[in-house]
Parts: sequence; C-alpha cells; structure tokens
Amino acid sequence: MGLQNFDSPYDWSRVAKFRQLARCHEGGSVDLSVGSPVDPVPESVRAALAQACDAPDAHGYPQTIGSGELRNAIHDWFLRQRGVDLTMLHASVVPSVGSKEAVALMVSLLHLGPDDVVVQPRVAYPTYEIGTQMAGATVVKVDDVTDVSSWQNLDNVRAVWVNSPSNPTGDIIDSRRLAAIVAAARAIGAIVLSDECYAFLDWRGARDYSLSEHRTDTGERPYADVPEAIDMSAVFNSAPCMLNPQVCAGSAHGILSLYSLSKQSNMAGYRTAFIAGDDDIIEDMIRYRKQIGLIIPGPVQHAMSAALRDIEAVQEQKARYHARLDTLVHALQEYGYDAHMPQGALYVWVHALGHDCWEDMKRLSTLGIVPSPGEFYGAPEYLRFSITASDEAIETASARLIAGKAA
Repeated sequence: MGLQNFDSPYDWSRVAKFRQLARCHEGGSVDLSVGSPVDPVPESVRAALAQACDAPDAHGYPQTIGSGELRNAIHDWFLRQRGVDLTMLHASVVPSVGSKEAVALMVSLLHLGPDDVVVQPRVAYPTYEIGTQMAGATVVKVDDVTDVSSWQNLDNVRAVWVNSPSNPTGDIIDSRRLAAIVAAARAIGAIVLSDECYAFLDWRGARDYSLSEHRTDTGERPYADVPEAIDMSAVFNSAPCMLNPQVCAGSAHGILSLYSLSKQSNMAGYRTAFIAGDDDIIEDMIRYRKQIGLIIPGPVQHAMSAALRDIEAVQEQKARYHARLDTLVHALQEYGYDAHMPQGALYVWVHALGHDCWEDMKRLSTLGIVPSPGEFYGAPEYLRFSITASDEAIETASARLIAGKAA
C-alpha cells in the first residue's frame, strides 16, 4: 500500500515571512519557534564519541537493536532514573534515529491502516497525526485523552497517543490518570503510545534537584543508597512514566514508551532516542527496522550510552532551561500575555492577544521575535515560545517584550 498522503498545517515555510520581518529589527531577530538545542553537548558525550570514532562498529555495520553497551545503559537508566525494571515487566528496547522517526513510523510499524483508529490529543505535536495519516489509518482527536470515556467506546480504536509533559502545553498527567488510560486501552485491545521525551523537564514546585545531596562520602553516584520505597521519579523530579509498575500494573503489555536525548543532553543532531515496552511488539518492530536500515551509527550509540549515565549534565541543562523559562514568562506577562510557568517541557504556551496566532506573529515580528503559531499544534488561537535559545537571546527577547509593551 505504501505511505499514504497526509494533510497538515505543520509547514514552517508559513513562518518564513515573519522571520524575514524579524531580521529587519535593529539588533536582528530572536527565533523562539523551533525547539532546537543551542547549548553544548556534555563533555562526557564528546569524549565517548571521540573514543569510539575508530571502534569496530565505526567502520563496520552497527546493530539495529543497539550494542550491548547501549542496551544495558537504557535498562540501567530506566531502573535508576525512572524506577522501572524493564526485565520484570517483560519489556524490550530498541534505539531509534531520533524520536521523530519513531513517532512518524509508529503506526505503520504497528501494521495499522484503513478501518483502524488512532486517538490523540486535539492539541499536540503534529507528527502524531501525520504518522497516522501516512499509515492510512484514521485520526480521532479528543480534548483530553485522560477522559477515557471520550474514546474507549469508539469502534476500532487500536492505539492511543499520550504525551506528558506535553508539547506544546507543558501539561503533566499524574500516575493515577495514566493508569486509567492503560486500563481502558487494554480493555479494548488498544496500544498505549507514551511520548515521554520531556520527562526530566518537570517544573512542578520549581525545585532544582542536586545530586550532591544524594552522593556518598566517596563521591560515587549513590543510586544503591536511595531507599527502594522512594519513587525515583520524585528524587529526580521527573514526570510519571507509563511503565512505572503502579501505572502499568506490573506488565508492559500493550505499552510503548518513547524517550529522546535531544533536549536533556542537547543531542538533537546526534539523532538519539529509543522505544521501550511490550517485548512482542518491540521484537516485531525490530524485524522491519533491520530491513529498512533504521540504525543509530556505532560511535553515536557509544556517545548515547555516556549521555544516559551522565545525570549531572542533565541537571545542569535543566537548571539553564528553568532560568530561561522564568525570565521569558515574566517578560510575556509584562507584555500582556497570560503566561505562566509550564508544568513541564520547554515551551510557554499562551493565548494570542489578537484575533489569532498569525496576527500576533506579525506584531511580534516587529519586535524581532519569532514564536511558533499555535495552528501548527491544533490551536490557532495560541502561540508557543521555545526556550531552546541562548541566555543572551532570551534576555534580548525579554527586554524587547517589556519595552514593546511600554511603547
């Protein structure tokens, strides 16, 4: 059948004229639209990549399923950072060439097509819808996926997309509501697709966690010293995981969790992500991924392993993002937006001041500022501001917003 046509407003060429206008501003433009990282890759990652540049899997074919080192690192990461023992859940893992590839091909690799329904949030990352359309399946959008009554009685629901923390809203779904989604999906034979790419970027309580308070006297990372009764997601201030035993009832059956290192380790250009969950589904996907050649390069797999173990670098990056969010939220409030610190993720999601997002896009471009139009995410009355820009850029945009309102 091949890839089917898709129809989406997610077209960055529509933003080009606003970028051009913004560049005319004295001092140039500040682009807060695309969430592309600008901060340095952790030193541990750079060292690992350099070390592996002439390893056997650098000049030979790497493994689609991931090297033993990488697979162990992913399992260890889930256990120590997310409180999830994948082996106990009968869960497998497979690395993906960035999370977008995994999202876009997910429905196709699940063998869904005509007459199959995939549920997703109405306001969401657009590639969920695009991937479903490319597979030829039917998209059903609901206002709130945690309201299981809005989709559990629909015919032919085969998969449900969940995104927490959400892109673009930043909303986080608690464990109780995640568990209800799992139970409802299993009752109708649907697969839960949980996009958790921003899980560590949890701003609830605005507490900056430091590993130093959990270190041993020798300076070693003290994961073994953390009492088993403590939820690791609380220790590391992360959003709940769909594979947490309390959420999935001790089984990965019918659940796939997606994660990416693009934002937490600034590795978007490395294309490092992975899928974890139901071992039967993962094993079937691997068969196809091998034939398509969806493989992370060997040296990058080694760098990815290092990134998964360097939680301190993640916390340092998290502190940068929190400071930028705080600065930008204040400036947007001063300008007149009803802006608030998001529960999670990297974006400030605000209602447009004008008739729609495009009217605000034009007005903001005269200040040299370019956000994302909410129409891309299913809400044309909103705007999304990304904080994946340098400290200087965020400060500049903030100053312009404050001065622009006063003018």
